[in-house]
Amino acid sequence: MATTREKAQLMSASEIDRTLVRLAHEILEKTKDLDKLAFIGIRRRGVPLAQRLSEKISSLEQRDVPVGILDINLYRDDLSTVDVKPVVSATEIPFSVEGMDIILMDDVLYTGRTIRAALDALFDHGRPARVQLLVLIDRGHRELPIEARFIGRKVQTTDIEIIEVKFQEIDGMEKVLLVEKVD
Repeated sequence: MATTREKAQLMSASEIDRTLVRLAHEILEKTKDLDKLAFIGIRRRGVPLAQRLSEKISSLEQRDVPVGILDINLYRDDLSTVDVKPVVSATEIPFSVEGMDIILMDDVLYTGRTIRAALDALFDHGRPARVQLLVLIDRGHRELPIEARFIGRKVQTTDIEIIEVKFQEIDGMEKVLLVEKVD
């Protein structure tokens, strides 16, 4: 089994926070009707992104942006290669997506397959007026025609490199790393 070796730290905790402040401002600039805005984080690391951005917009605009959590495990096109019995966590969307302006969030955009699965899962819950994508890191190498509207940082990577996003809520630390597969 291949292991990884850390090559570089791409973002520190303060850089992540500054990036999220910038993204919150971008969202506010590009959203016409804040009453129809909702965030949906793709489980796992899209969830803290959605929650944090909702908090930042709440402090800037004194209004709440609803946050939902989307589990895409049963929608993946590589389900048979992931595990014999995939772990399914609950999708929690405590609002109707009908007619809403949804911003789907994930930590890293790579091939686009996770986002395709997320769109399938999302549309099983209704028909939003618009769906946009926000990612902390866009690393290129798309296999599907999917692009993010809101991007924290673009990082060109090779096929043997991996972006690891670490969030306090999940990993007990806060940083973005570039790691490399080693045999």
